[in-house]
Amino acid sequence: MDFDYTESEQSFRQEVQDFLRENLPPKKDRDEHFLKNWLEKVRERGWVGFSWPKAFGGSDGGLIEQAILKEEMALAKAPPLGTSMMGLAWVGPGIMEYGTEEQKKKFIPDILDSKVTWCTGYSEPNHGSDLAAIQCKAELIGDHYLVNGQKIWTTGAPWSQWIILLTRTDFKAKSKHEGITCFLVPMDSPGVEVKPIKNMAGDKHFAEIFFTDVQVPAENRLGAEGEGWKVTVSALANERSSIGEVTQMFSKLDELKELVRSTRVQGRPAAEDPAVRRQLARFETKIAAMKYNGLRYLTKQIKGEPLSSETSVNKLHRASLEIEMDDFAVSLSGEAGLQLKGGENAVSGGSWSKSALNWPNVVIGGGTPNIQRNIIAERILGLPKD
Repeated sequence: MDFDYTESEQSFRQEVQDFLRENLPPKKDRDEHFLKNWLEKVRERGWVGFSWPKAFGGSDGGLIEQAILKEEMALAKAPPLGTSMMGLAWVGPGIMEYGTEEQKKKFIPDILDSKVTWCTGYSEPNHGSDLAAIQCKAELIGDHYLVNGQKIWTTGAPWSQWIILLTRTDFKAKSKHEGITCFLVPMDSPGVEVKPIKNMAGDKHFAEIFFTDVQVPAENRLGAEGEGWKVTVSALANERSSIGEVTQMFSKLDELKELVRSTRVQGRPAAEDPAVRRQLARFETKIAAMKYNGLRYLTKQIKGEPLSSETSVNKLHRASLEIEMDDFAVSLSGEAGLQLKGGENAVSGGSWSKSALNWPNVVIGGGTPNIQRNIIAERILGLPKD
């Protein structure tokens, strides 16, 4: 594997770094106009939808440049490139491949211009991460579909304007992967009820959604009826090298090291404690392994080879790391480490304790650890199900 960057790739990295230095002020200096101005500037650069074809408003950016862009943005802790990561990662690519010309004209520009936020209506009660077991029903009546059912653990639903929704239109299909149909549905449609789910840290990232006789125009169907599984798998197969996520973990490790340097254990600096140093080394080793796994995935994509089950390895590693690092930080800080923001002795503004309580966001989202282990065992190692 060649870890060196070409002169052109190094030049692009420098371009991104220069842009960040000129346009990204410290968090304390960002006013109410910052985000709007930021989104306009990154859009002007062509970095929103960077890898999308130019025909759809993207930049035809290469995979390595896209990885560099995500890495530098994560290192600088910059805001997202656009207001809807779901829209950029999944919805947009799905519409580009399966949408009608009318759908492309209607939805693609708004995603790139950060005018709309999308959520994904996939998971349902009683079915966990078994996406193909959905029971939310859509019935064609004249020129519209009537949707009834429920979704749960929908990220971003409390503030999203649109949802890409998976439903079942054929309950007699031979395979559970058949008879599934995908729709693009406005969240303010009559009959859509959103109930935010508050997590242990008090945040409301997730929600359950109820659909009661919701009328969805047939023109809002994405792909053919019964083609929803193919549409979804195609959308989810987009860039998944996890380079940006790995960079975030390195940043988190830097914050943890800073906490160690400012903490004392039994009257001595925590950084001098052999057990503490060994634990930091374990974290760094695991993150480095994720990095090289990510580069392996990226190499496959550059060669035009599809990614599949192997991405579950990094997802599983990150799930355990998030919990282990947060627990370590809280334990290191003693009683003060349990205090949230506003606490008299809160450590790091309560960020570590909040992160420890927020673990479902990254651990469960996208598939639980047990699901990832099953995927690795069955599809990578070839182990029998029984």
